[in-house]
Amino acid sequence: MIEPAPHAEIALSSSAGKWILASTILASSMAFIDSTALNVILPSLQNDLQANGTDIFWILNAYLLMLASLILVGGSLGDKLGRKKVFMIGIVIFMIGSAACGLSPTVEWLIGARAVQGIGGALMIPGSLSIISSTFHNQEKGKAIGTWSAATTLVTVGGPILGGAMGDAGLWRAIFFINLPIGLASLVVLYRKVPESSDDSLDHRLDYAGAITVVLGLALLTFGFLEIPERGWNHWKVYGALASGVLLLVGFIRIEQVKNNPMVPLRLFNNKTFTGANLLAFLLYAGLSVGMLFLALNLVQIQGYQQVQAGMTMLPFTILLASLARWVGGLVDRYGARWLLVSGSTLAGFGFLWFSTVGLTNGPSDFWVTFFPGIILFGLGMSLTVVPLTTTVMASVADQHAGTASGINNAMTRTANVFANATVGALAVVLFTSFLTPMVNSLSLDSSIQELVMLQASNLGDAEVPKVVPNAMHTQVQQAFRQSFIAMFNQLMYISTGLAWVSAVVAFFLIDKRHVGDD
Repeated sequence: MIEPAPHAEIALSSSAGKWILASTILASSMAFIDSTALNVILPSLQNDLQANGTDIFWILNAYLLMLASLILVGGSLGDKLGRKKVFMIGIVIFMIGSAACGLSPTVEWLIGARAVQGIGGALMIPGSLSIISSTFHNQEKGKAIGTWSAATTLVTVGGPILGGAMGDAGLWRAIFFINLPIGLASLVVLYRKVPESSDDSLDHRLDYAGAITVVLGLALLTFGFLEIPERGWNHWKVYGALASGVLLLVGFIRIEQVKNNPMVPLRLFNNKTFTGANLLAFLLYAGLSVGMLFLALNLVQIQGYQQVQAGMTMLPFTILLASLARWVGGLVDRYGARWLLVSGSTLAGFGFLWFSTVGLTNGPSDFWVTFFPGIILFGLGMSLTVVPLTTTVMASVADQHAGTASGINNAMTRTANVFANATVGALAVVLFTSFLTPMVNSLSLDSSIQELVMLQASNLGDAEVPKVVPNAMHTQVQQAFRQSFIAMFNQLMYISTGLAWVSAVVAFFLIDKRHVGDD
C-alpha cells in the first residue's frame, strides 16, 4: 500500500483556496462551453460548411480521438512534471485550437482544428481535478469538487443558449472565439495565484514505452470506432484498427506490469471502488452522449425548435446541477457515494426512458408536457451522480496519483463518448434506413426516385427531399423522414436507458459505502 502524500491543507474558504478553484473553474469552462454549445450549433454549422452526416460525426470525434488517445499521458505528466505547468500548456494549446476552429473555411480545416483542441484538452482536463484533489484535505474534498461542479455549470449554463442564438444568427464561429478571453484569464490567475504541485516521491522519468503504446492503442481503437458509421464492421480498416488497438493496449498493460516508473500504476485497479467508478463512468457517459446528441438534433431538425430554443431546453438540467452540486458534495463527505450513484443513475435512466415516449410534437409550445418531464428526471439523476462519481475516483487513490486517476477517469468518459458516437452513429443510420424503407416503398414513386430518396438516409434529420420528387409527394416524403427519425430516436433512448441502469447495478455491487479508499 502506498501512503498518501501529505495534503497542502489549504482550506476551501481561504483566499488561496478560492483562487485555486477560480483558476480551475475558468479553464474547465472552456471545454464545457464547447461541449454544451456544439450540439446546438451543429445544424447551422452543417449548413454553412456543407457538411454531411459523416462530417458531423468527425467534427465531434476528431476532438475526442486526440483527447481519448492522450489524456492518460496528460494526467501522468501533471503528476510527474508539475500539475500547474502541464495544465497551463494544455490551456494554451486549447486556445490555439479554438481560434483555428473559429477561422475554419472548410469542414476539413475544422476537423483538424478540433484535433488540436483535443491535444490541449488532454493536458488541460485532468489538471483541474488533480490540482483540487491534491490541494484540499479529505474532509473538504467532496465539497471542493461540488463547488467546482456547481460553478462550472453556472459559468457554462449559457453555452447552449448562446450557441443557439449565435447559430440562428449565422455566427456559430463565435462559440469558439469565446474560449480566448476565458483561457487568458485562467492563465493569469494560474501564473499569479496558484502554487505548483507535483510529487517528489514519484520517479520523474517518463515512461516512453508505455506512453507510445497507450497513445497508439487508444488512437487505433478510437479510429476503428469512428470508421464504423461510414464503412461498416466488415471493412478491413475497421476490424484492422480495432484488433491492432486491442493488441497494443494488451501490450501496454504488460509494459506497465514490469516498469519501475509506470505511467499508470495498475495496482490502482486493485481497488474495487476505483475500478467500479470508472466502469460506471464509461457506461453512464456513453448513454449520456447518445441522449444529448440525438435530443439536440431531434429538437432542431425534427420538432421545429430554433437553435436558441433547443439550447434553453437544457436550462432545467443545468440549474439543478448547479443548485445541488455543493450540497451533494457535502452528502458524499458525510455518507459516502454509493447510494447517491445508484439512485442518480436510476433516475437518469428514467429520464431517457421518458424521451423514448415522445413522438412528433407541435414544437416549443408542447415542451412542458413532452420533453420537460424527462429533462427533470435526467437532470435530477445527473445532479446526484456527477459529484459523487468524481469524488469517488479522486478519493480512492493516494494524492500523488491524482493526475493519473483523473486522466484514467476522463479517458473512460471520453472513450465512452467516442464509442457511443461511433457505434450508435452507425446504428442510427441503419435504424433510420430500416424505418424509412417501408414508408418510401408505400409511396407512389418511381423506383429511381425512391433510390434517390433513400440516399438521403445517411443525413438523418438533415435529409432533404430530392428535387425530382413530384411537388404533390413532397410533404409525404418529408413526413416519412420525420417519422423515421422519431422511430430511430426512440430506439436510441432505450439504449441510453439500459446503459444508465446497468451503471446503477455497477454502483451497487462495486462502490464501497465509504468514499475514501486505499490505492
